[in-house]
Amino acid sequence: MDLENTKAQMRKGILEYCILSVLSRSSCYASDIIKELKEARVIVVEGTLYPLLTRQKNAGLLSYRWEESPQGPPRKYYELTDTGKQYLTELDRSWKDLVESVDLIRSR
Repeated sequence: MDLENTKAQMRKGILEYCILSVLSRSSCYASDIIKELKEARVIVVEGTLYPLLTRQKNAGLLSYRWEESPQGPPRKYYELTDTGKQYLTELDRSWKDLVESVDLIRSR
């Protein structure tokens, strides 16, 4: 078995949840999201992030606004919609249940 591949698949499985969690605190520019994920050791690149943001926006979980930037072109800032906040609440419950289940299995 390839340990690195398994770890990458685990990170991939929770990436959308992590993005919503980051955006639950404040609206963010994509590079801010990447920075926070990298600081948490959830490695992600722009080529992975942008399709996920688009999918979440199309699902009604996110919205965005353009802001002028003092350096370069305007920036797109993403934020959770009310639907996104409700969805994240459900994911929080599911995550808690999953962690409890895994902990139960690991403690036996």
